[in-house]
Amino acid sequence: MGNIAFQWLSRRLSSHRSKYWALQLSGWGGYTLLTFVGSFFWVKDHWLHMGYIAVATATGVLLSEAMHAGFQRLWNRPPATRFLGSLLLVLVVAAVWAAIKFSGSLWLYGNKSEEHPAVLATYWFSYSFLILTTWAALYYGIKYYRASQTQQAKILRAEAMAHQAQLKMLRYQLNPHFLFNTLNAISTLILDSEGRTANTMVTRLSQFLRHSLDNDPMQKVTLAKEVEALMLYLDIEKVRFDDRLGVRLELLGESPRALVPSLLLQPLVENAIKYGISRREWGGEISIKARVFAGELLLEVSDNGPGMSEETLRRIGKGGGVGIRNTCERLQALFGDDQRVRFGNRTGGGLSVNIRIPYEQE
Repeated sequence: MGNIAFQWLSRRLSSHRSKYWALQLSGWGGYTLLTFVGSFFWVKDHWLHMGYIAVATATGVLLSEAMHAGFQRLWNRPPATRFLGSLLLVLVVAAVWAAIKFSGSLWLYGNKSEEHPAVLATYWFSYSFLILTTWAALYYGIKYYRASQTQQAKILRAEAMAHQAQLKMLRYQLNPHFLFNTLNAISTLILDSEGRTANTMVTRLSQFLRHSLDNDPMQKVTLAKEVEALMLYLDIEKVRFDDRLGVRLELLGESPRALVPSLLLQPLVENAIKYGISRREWGGEISIKARVFAGELLLEVSDNGPGMSEETLRRIGKGGGVGIRNTCERLQALFGDDQRVRFGNRTGGGLSVNIRIPYEQE
């Protein structure tokens, strides 16, 4: 029963107008209760006094609604105009409310005080001004808070859209880069009169591009699916290298279920082929290892080629080359400081690329 009542209340208060009236009525209800309790012991006719308080509260609600309408018109004005206009409006409304309450008090109870009427009028005005200033301060406080929340939401949406646009740009940048290299290889095969091999390479290329286009660039894929896409790319390269290109996979534990950016491995493997395998007369082997440790996915792509000089390593570590730079920028955009990419020469020869990203799964 309580849950149903809570859901009903949540639906009723879903709009800003409903929330405004909930605050308006609860605030003036609290004023009514405090006024009645504060005067309970010195008033003789409680029923008559309750009527007076009800009239004072009703006029307070109506006058605060007039202030509300005025504040809405002043909201889009310059700050100085808004402040002075709001202050003037509160002064006028406080004077009207004080006059109503003071007149009602004199009519019902007479002037039993020894104070001068001007002093009493000043008291009633000060009291009314304090109440209505509090109302105005609460109104503008909530209004500014809502405006700041709306502005913050707009900023976050704009940042998210810019972030998505950046990721899409980086993701789509891979296809022209990879396509250029592959078409260049096919052109070389045609010039060397290896038409059948070139035809096989075109077929594998179409399969890889179809797989690439079918995947949403904003969605992450499991490492298992990423490796499937990588094998389509390696099928293209194997046409070119034949038996000179070997591949070894070690996906340990929960790593196949880990989520990674689509086409994360392809630029790294392409780099290993270009700078490692292709420079060895008898070819070589590319190793891809993955494991999960301490809440992170650890990836390693390595080759047994000649490796690189320290100067080249420093340059490639800063994102030299379209594919490597693209990979580093995508990881930075997706994971920020929670990712690491490290390039280094292997002890037994060759180059290794180590990636560390947070472990996520479907």
